[in-house]
Amino acid sequence: MQSLNHDFIKTRRQSLDISLQEMAEKLGFKNASTYLKYENGSYAFKADQLPVLSKVLKCKISDFFKQKIAKTAI
Repeated sequence: MQSLNHDFIKTRRQSLDISLQEMAEKLGFKNASTYLKYENGSYAFKADQLPVLSKVLKCKISDFFKQKIAKTAI
């Protein structure tokens, strides 16, 4: 199972100059502090929120996931 790259989400939001409150509204949250809990990883984004997040952040859903690179034995 892949894990979300919360740092990417935060950095991308900041680079697009989108406030926490704007993100909260786009995802249907009542306030910025609720969204912040998702962005920090305290709460888990739900699968149906990822397409919205992708659209707002102008990136692919796959960009949200950390790539795991396996070490190979030599």
